[in-house]
This record gives sequence, structure tokens and C-alpha cells, in this order.
Amino acid sequence: MQKIKTAIIGAGKVAHLHAAALQKAPASEFVAVWNRTWVRALKFAAQYGVKAWRDIEEMIVAGGVQAVVIGTTHPAHAGPAIAALNAGAHVLVEKPLASSLQDCDAMIDAAEKNGKKLGVISQRRLYPPVQRIRKAIDDGKLDVPVLGNVTMLGWRDKKYYDADAWRGRWDLEGGGVLVNQAPHQLDIFQWFMGDIDHVYGLWANLNHPYIEVEDTAVAVVKFKSGALGNILVSNSQNPALYGKVHVFGKNGAAVGVQTDGGAMFIAGMSEITEAPYNDIWTIPGEEKLCPQWKQQDEELFRHINPMTYFHQLQVQDFCESIIEDRNPIITGREGRKTVELFTAIYRSTRDDKPVKFPLASEQPLKQ
Repeated sequence: MQKIKTAIIGAGKVAHLHAAALQKAPASEFVAVWNRTWVRALKFAAQYGVKAWRDIEEMIVAGGVQAVVIGTTHPAHAGPAIAALNAGAHVLVEKPLASSLQDCDAMIDAAEKNGKKLGVISQRRLYPPVQRIRKAIDDGKLDVPVLGNVTMLGWRDKKYYDADAWRGRWDLEGGGVLVNQAPHQLDIFQWFMGDIDHVYGLWANLNHPYIEVEDTAVAVVKFKSGALGNILVSNSQNPALYGKVHVFGKNGAAVGVQTDGGAMFIAGMSEITEAPYNDIWTIPGEEKLCPQWKQQDEELFRHINPMTYFHQLQVQDFCESIIEDRNPIITGREGRKTVELFTAIYRSTRDDKPVKFPLASEQPLKQ
């Protein structure tokens, strides 16, 4: 099999998940790492048997790197991504694509200008229970989606925010629960429901006085199809509970997935403890399939490393998209939709009014 020479930019906690995926994906040859702090780059390189580089362009040109994974902090995605694209590499970015639409658009423009692939990590789309819902929608088993909701209730304590200096700051994290914990559920929600017409949202910091950013957000969504939706995401529920996405069809059928359960996953600090599963399924003739599917999904969960397996699948697809010269399964433009959604909630709170789509980029919000 043809292999793509791959590298990591940003050697923080989440980079270890990407390194495992880059090592295991059959079409990836993991060869290099760059990090702003040279000592950390050297340590990371030694751990994974790759070469550390001081300069991104040199790593790509002299090192022959064809694709990079960006794992820097959210507001710092655009700079190294654009540098890598301009140097000739394809770029896969850890979620979210960026913390601002301005950065998203700059990255998309750089990818298109240089004829390179730009993708974003959204590996929960590849979960079997998520794929079942997407197929049910595509097969018309709901008629059409008319109502959807996202619930993501979790808990982050002071120890979590003290673990890294960037956490909880507008300038270094780019936002709170909307930017860091909820993007996977927001991505799946908009992927199921379709294009958004407008959003009215509110955010607040309910019980984390030692951080700047929001720990809770709610929103009402109107889709271009006429469907309605609502969003409730929070880091203020102790203990951590779950992340769920539900879709209700015009024919009255309902489908849903619990993407996260038990203790909410924190990269480099905790592990995924429960298999995702379909928690609602009322499609006529299929109402009794949930227990069977849950057993299958738990069996898969026991036989894989759930921390890295779905990352590996997406890395493999990204490498194959380069080899086959096609779009990756989740493009930069698709990743922008999640940023557009959480940006709309921030702007709606700021301006105290619904926000109409599409959103133009602005300078990052001053909260």
C-alpha cells in the first residue's frame, strides 16, 4: 500500500492520540513532529521514534512530509496550518477547525490556493450508532428530520483548568464548553439536521468563577428546511453525565445516540469509559433492534482501543484521500459549520438577538 509521510504540529496532550493513530493507520508513515517548545518536541520525538524539527516549512520540504495533523490550542490552529499548506503539505486539524470564522476562512483559502486537502477531526461521526442514524436519514426512514436536539452535560473542576495555562481563557482557548467540549455533538447535530437558517443562543458562566469563558450554553435553532432544534451544553453538572444527539422525523419516528457516557473524556487526563449506543429508535419495524445493536457496539468497544481507533479510521481516510485525489470524509468547509454554529451563539448573546446564517467572519469576539 502506498504510504503518506505524516507529521504532528503541536506536541501537547491530544497529540499522543494522534501519534497512535498515525502509527497504526496503514496508509500513514509517521516521521516528524514540530512543537513551539523545542524540549517538548525532542521528548515527543524520542517517545515515538520520529524526527523533531525547529521549522515547519523545513520539516515539510526537507523532511518530505506530505500531511500534518494540527494539535495546537484552538486559536493557534491557523498559523501553523497555513504555514504547512503554503509549504506543500495537506492538513488535518484537531477539532474544532478554529476558534474563529476568520481563521477558518484563512485556512480554507490557503488550502484552495495551494491545491491541498484540509480536513478536521470529527471521529465520532464514524461511531457505528452515529452511522446508523445517518443511514436512516439518507434512506428516508424518518421521512425528513423536523426536530433535533443536543444535550451534553459534563463537569470540569478546577484541577482540569489548572492542568494547562491556556484552559479557560478567551485568548488561548478561544471559548469554553462550546469550543472545547461540545464540538463533536454540534458537528453531528448539524450533519443530521442540515443547513441552518438562524440561531438564538445564550451562554453563561454558572459555577466556574476562576475562568473567563462560558461553562454553559443554550440555543434554539431554525433550519433552512423548516426543522427546529435546541442545544443544551454544560460543564457545570457534577458528576459528569452524558452527551446525546436525537433526531425526530416528520413521520413521528425518533432516533438517537449517546456519544459519550459516564465520566466525560478528557484528552491526556482520562479515558472513554462507555461504548456509544443508540438510546432511542422508534422507526416502524426496527423498534426492538436497539438492544442487539448495543450488544454489538459494546463488543466492538471491548476489542478496540476506543481512545484511538476512530482517530485511526479518519487518519486512514485522510491519507487515502490524498492518494486517490478526492475529498476527505470531513473537509475544512464542513468543519467550518461547527465553528459557525458556536460563533452564532456567542454573537446572539452579545447582540441579544437571533443570528441569521450564513455568518461573515469578524475579528475574534471580545467578551
